[in-house]
Amino acid sequence: MSEAAKVGIIMGSQSDWPTMTHAAEILEKLGVPHEVKIVSAHRTPDRLVEYAKTAKERGLHVIIGGAGGAAHLPGMAASMTPLPVFGVPIQSKALSGQDSLLSIVQMPGGVPVGTLAIGKAGAINAGLLAASVIALHDENVAKALDDFRAAQTDAVAEEPVD
Repeated sequence: MSEAAKVGIIMGSQSDWPTMTHAAEILEKLGVPHEVKIVSAHRTPDRLVEYAKTAKERGLHVIIGGAGGAAHLPGMAASMTPLPVFGVPIQSKALSGQDSLLSIVQMPGGVPVGTLAIGKAGAINAGLLAASVIALHDENVAKALDDFRAAQTDAVAEEPVD
């Protein structure tokens, strides 16, 4: 998007993109300017520190962090920024994402990370939550979010069909 990013989407590796693309897609649909970066807590820690510590001054309002396995990325980002951070557990091969979920959700008191569902649903909902934060001060995003929710409601049939 050409407008300055308001939401940052970060992930630990390229292999997380098939999940995290869903957060980007929903933000795009709602007209929320965002950026997407690979920022590994384990392999690029200096990149993570720089990203998290400069996020607010660069104009971001929210960070969505997707991570699998040990899943330190969202928590580490949250420890270095005052911005809200939403964590998306990536479905792992070993434990189907349960390891990722527990790693993200078990933050110590004082360093919050809003933790979403494992995988695609979590990425979509992280995008919607981020848009909800942006909508507090952006009428265009608020309208897009209202329209999105109305369309979801309208898509639900009253009675099942065969």
